[in-house]
This record gives sequence, C-alpha cells and structure tokens, in this order.
Amino acid sequence: MTRARGMLRHYAQDVRLVRSPSGLLSVVALVALFLWLPLFVNDSWAGIFVVAGYSAIAALGLNLLTGYTGLPSLGTAGFIALGAFTASYFGRTAESLPEGGLGWPFWQYALLALALGAAVGFIVGLPALRLRGVYLSIATLALVFVTLYVLKSWEVLSGGNSGASMPIEVKLFGLNFADLGGDDDIFLGDLPFRNGAELFSRNHSLMYLVWAVVGVVGLLCRNIVRSRPGRALQAVRDRDVAAAVVGVSLFRAKVGAFVISSALATLAGVFYGLYIQYAVADEASFGLPLSIQFLAIIVVGGIGTTYGPILGALLIAVIPKFIGFLSDLPLIKEIFTETPGDVGFSEGNFAAILYALLIIVGLITQPHGLAGISRRIGGYFRSWPLVR
Repeated sequence: MTRARGMLRHYAQDVRLVRSPSGLLSVVALVALFLWLPLFVNDSWAGIFVVAGYSAIAALGLNLLTGYTGLPSLGTAGFIALGAFTASYFGRTAESLPEGGLGWPFWQYALLALALGAAVGFIVGLPALRLRGVYLSIATLALVFVTLYVLKSWEVLSGGNSGASMPIEVKLFGLNFADLGGDDDIFLGDLPFRNGAELFSRNHSLMYLVWAVVGVVGLLCRNIVRSRPGRALQAVRDRDVAAAVVGVSLFRAKVGAFVISSALATLAGVFYGLYIQYAVADEASFGLPLSIQFLAIIVVGGIGTTYGPILGALLIAVIPKFIGFLSDLPLIKEIFTETPGDVGFSEGNFAAILYALLIIVGLITQPHGLAGISRRIGGYFRSWPLVR
C-alpha cells in the first residue's frame, strides 16, 4: 500500500523540526536570506529589520505566555525598559555619563538582563496563580508604571529625566556587531576588498546579530511547545482545573511561562537600547502603547503559533514607515500634527490607534493571523491538483 504524502506514522516524525525535504529546503533558503539580505537593503530598511528582530524576540516570549498558556499580559514594556537600562549602565563606558558605567562586554550584560528578567518574571508570575483575565492584565500593566518610576528615580542607572546613553560596542566571538568589518573587527577588519572603507553600517551589523538571536529563540520556543512542558502549558490554557486534576503543576506552568516570557522581553530590551542609542525612562518610550504594540504583533501574526509572532513583527515594523508615507500625502497629511493642542494626530498616536484596530479586526476576521493564512496557502499547494 502506498503511503500518503506527508502522513505521520509515529511520534518521532511529529516532533522533528524538519519533517520533509521541502522543509529542509526552506531552512536553507532562510539561512541564505539571512546572509544575503543585509547586503542589498539600505540603512533605513536595515533599521526596520532590526526593529522587527527585537520585536520578534519579545513577541515569541509573549506568545508563549498568552498564546500557549492563556495568561494575558500588558507588562512587556516594563521588561523592555529593564533590559534597555540594564544594558545602558553595565555596558556603557565610564565616560558616557557623569554617573559613569561599568563597560561590561555584550555577552555579560545580555546574560545579566536575561537573569534579571527571569527573576522579576518569577515574582510577577506568582499572582497569576490567583488572578486571571482582565485582573491579571491590570496587574501586569501596573508593573510598567512601577518599573518606570523605579528606573527614573534611580538616576545612576537611567540618568533620570535626562535619560541615558546605550553601549556603543557590541562585540561577540571576535566580531563587532556595531561595526562589522571595522578596523577593530578581528575577522572582517582586514578583508582585501574593503580597502579601509566601511563594510556595514551599524544597523546592518545589528541586523545580523538580532536575527541570529531570533533564530535561536524561535527554535527554543518551538522545542518547548512540542515537548511535555509545552503540552502542559496548552492544557492550562484550555482547562486549568482539569489540567491540575490530571497532574499538571499550575505553579510550574504559569510561573515558568512568566519567567521565560519576561526573560525574552528583557533580552529584546537590550537590543532595543542598542538600536535607539539613547533612552529616557518615561511613558512616551516605554508606556502602554508599547505593550499594546507587542500584543498586536502576536494577534496579527497568529496567536498560539510558533512562527506567527515573527510574521507579525515584520508587519508591525513596517507600519511606521507606512504612516510616514501617508503623512506626506497632500490630502492626508492635514490630520497629522506634532504640536500639542492642535486638532489631529501625531504619528505616534496614530500608530497606537492603528495597532488597536489591527487587534480588533484581526481577532474578528483572521483569528489565526498571518500564520493561518500561510497555512491555508501551503495546504493549497500541498493538495494541488486535488483542491478546487
């Protein structure tokens, strides 16, 4: 008897990361795109891909918490701020600010940010054992305001109302991901075809690093979801009481999801700080709109899917450029204003409204988001010519 194409016959086939030759070809294509794309995009688009990269890291963690465990959270912005200012104080040099800095290398302050995010996530996750729904959302939103208040009051760490500069150098494995191919780059600094010219801009260099991290985090989340802990998370999401009856530890599932999600959001905050280069601990930079943006990413991309947050991050990162295009159109630019008190919207407020609309429209029309659309397209081609 001929076996049907794509048919899974045992569990080992189901948990494989690459199930078919076409899947292997897709992996090779993604690696080639990762190496090739920064060579052919300008600095502006490289910056957009950096934004999409660190947004995808935080969104993957939030999706693990909200999409797979069923715990809503509006506290992502607080962890982004924590990661950014951890990188600022521990990574900047002593001459960067009057308060100084410690000048740690990238891998040290990135690991410290991960540890701090996990520790704070453990503390925040404890109320999740008693709270749910809108009450949990309000509790996590309170975390944002508490974090911003502590950071702004701790002037040595954040620079207070004046803000703080971020680390300049991003060295890892002998490569300077703030200036790939620069004079202090061990491996690429002496390339014969460079002739002293700049090989990559800062955005291009960061683009390589952040998307390498996205790949690692994506594999981590995919392995978690397809393993026993991942099935426990989904059982808690669907019926937490029934999951507890059959032996699932609600403490491990809920608090563990908060720990992983918070750690990834803090790591994303490190890249956020490296990208913007200067940050102020206020609501304009790390307030509720930023948390709503990450919620929009997982909803638009496909909540409860492993690659949906990456698709959503790519789409959301392009929106500011789209709004900038709209603001230049003769008939539409009249609604945009940067002067307080004038009738109209600032580009930032318009973006926040657009994120909220994407959440509402996405949940109504495409509950599985971009991931659901891609699955339907893939299913069509896999079933062709039998489909009608």
